[in-house]
Amino acid sequence: MAHGKETPRQKMIGMMYLVLTALLALNVSKEAVEAFKLIDESLNKTIANFNVKNNLTYEEFDRAAAENPVKAGPWRNQAYDVKERSKEVFDLIQELKLEIVREAEKGHAEEVIEGNIIHTREIEKIDDNNTPSEILIGSDNNGKAYALKAAIEEYRAFLIETLDGKGPTAAESIESSLNTEDFKEKDGKVSTWEYHNFHTLPLVAVVAVLSKMQNDVKNAEAETINFLFSMIDVGSFKFNKLVPTVISKTNYVQQGSEYSAEVFIAATDTTQKPNILVGEIDSTLVDGVWQYTMKSANPEKIPIDSRGRGIYTVSPSSLGDKEWGGLIQLISPMDGSMVSYPFQAEYQVAPPTVVVSPTAMNILYIGLDNPIDISVPGVTPDNIRASISNGSLSKGRVRYGNRTYPGSWVAKPRIGSNQTQITVTSVKEDGTMQRHGTITFRVRKPPPPIAKIAGKKSGNISLPELTSQIGLAAEVEDFEFDIKYQVTSFKVGVISRGLLSEEASSSYRLTDAQKGLLAQLRRGNMVQFTEIRAVGPTGETLELPAIVLKIN
Repeated sequence: MAHGKETPRQKMIGMMYLVLTALLALNVSKEAVEAFKLIDESLNKTIANFNVKNNLTYEEFDRAAAENPVKAGPWRNQAYDVKERSKEVFDLIQELKLEIVREAEKGHAEEVIEGNIIHTREIEKIDDNNTPSEILIGSDNNGKAYALKAAIEEYRAFLIETLDGKGPTAAESIESSLNTEDFKEKDGKVSTWEYHNFHTLPLVAVVAVLSKMQNDVKNAEAETINFLFSMIDVGSFKFNKLVPTVISKTNYVQQGSEYSAEVFIAATDTTQKPNILVGEIDSTLVDGVWQYTMKSANPEKIPIDSRGRGIYTVSPSSLGDKEWGGLIQLISPMDGSMVSYPFQAEYQVAPPTVVVSPTAMNILYIGLDNPIDISVPGVTPDNIRASISNGSLSKGRVRYGNRTYPGSWVAKPRIGSNQTQITVTSVKEDGTMQRHGTITFRVRKPPPPIAKIAGKKSGNISLPELTSQIGLAAEVEDFEFDIKYQVTSFKVGVISRGLLSEEASSSYRLTDAQKGLLAQLRRGNMVQFTEIRAVGPTGETLELPAIVLKIN
C-alpha cells in the first residue's frame, strides 16, 4: 500500500485485507466461538463473587473506622478512593462491551442487553470480527482500546502508589494482572497490547476478553483494600487466641450482700510469652507517656504456661482481702523494645464458688467433642456432677490429631438450639446434692472447609504436580480443632481448543476420565473443580467454593 496519505477507500480496503488475513490465520470454528459464551458467563460469576467479598471488606473498614476513627479512618478513606477508581475503570470497560454489542446487534440489541447487563447467550453475531476492531482498533489506530490501555495503566500506577512499597506481594499480583506490555506472538513478531487483545477477534471472544479485564480490575481492587485493611493494626500487638474471662472482686458472698463481676474476652499471643513481674512499681511521665519500672531490683517473676498465661501461686496465712500487682512486659512489634503494662488485683481468702470455663474457646461446636473444665473448690472431682441441657456431657479428655486438649469433661451439643446450659452440682458428705450454678454457652456449627488439590485453592500449578494427585481434600483453615471433612463428589472442567469438557467423580478421588481430561492440559490452560461437596462432623453435605488453577 502507498506510504502517502491514504483515502478513506484505501483505508477500508486495507482494513478488509487485514481482517481477511486474520480470519484465514485463525480459522476459528463455530463451536470454539460458542465456547466463549461459557467463558464469559463464568467470568461474570467470578466478578459477582469479587463484588460480594470486596463489599464485605468495605463494611469492615466502616466498622473499624466507627470504633476507632483516628486509627482506622485514614485507611478507610484510602480504601474508598480505591473503590471509586476501580469503578471508573470497570464502568469504562462495561461501556465498551455495551457499545460493541449494540453496534453488532442492531435490530436485536433489546433482546441481548437488559439495562446494563449483556445476555451473552442471546448474541447472534458471535463471530463478527469487524465491529470490535472498528470500535477498539479503528482505521487509523485511533480506536477506544488505546484510551482503555491508558486508563488501565493509570489505575495500575494509582494502586502501586497506594501500596507505597509496603505490599510487595500485592504489588506483584497487580503488575501481573493489569499488564499492558506488548505481546510476542508464536511466530516471533511483536504485537501491541491493543492488537493482541482485540484485532480481528470474534465479537464474543472480545466480550470475554473485556470481562476478563473487569475481573482483573476487581482482583486488583481486592488485593489493595485487603492490604490497606491489614495496615490498620500494623504496630499493634497481634493476638491469636481469645479466652472468655470472668473477674469478680470476691468469690465469696454473704446472704444479703451483692455479687459483681466483669465479663470480657481476653486476647493472648501464643507465639510470644510475656514477662510477668510481681511487686511494687514506679511510674514516670516521659514526653506525655507514662513509663513503668519495678521498685525491686530482683522482682518475683512468675512462670508462664503453654498458653501464654502467668501462673501466680501464693499461700496466704490469714483471711480477708489481699492486694497484689506488678508489670506485664511484651516485645513491641514496631521496634523490638520492651513495653511494660501495670496491673493490680485483689482476692479474698474464703471458699469461692463454682468455676466453669471452656479450655479452648467460648463456643461449643455441634458434632465436635468440646473440652470443658469443671471444678468446685473444696470438692473432689469424683463428687462433682454436671449435666447439659442440649446434648451430652461426660468425663474424659479430647484429642484431635496429635494434640490432647486440657479439660476433664467432654461436651457435645446437638443440632436444634443456638445455646446450651451446663449445670453443676456436687455430692455432700451426707449424700445429698448441692447445686453450684448454671453456665450458658453459645452453640454453633463448625466452620466450613476449603477445597484444595495439591494444597492449592487457586493460582498456578505445574502439570506433573497436578496429574500426580489422588483427589481433592477439604480443610478448615485457622480453626482451633483439627476436624476432618470428606469430599464426596466434584466435577473437573477443562477448556481445551476452545471447548469445555467436564467429568464428574462421586468421591474425593480423581476418576480415570478426569485424569484423561487433565492429561490434555497444556501450559497456560485453565482447569476448574466445581460442584464440590463434602461431609463433616455434623453429617450435613456442604457445597464448597470452586478451585480454579492455571497450568504454568
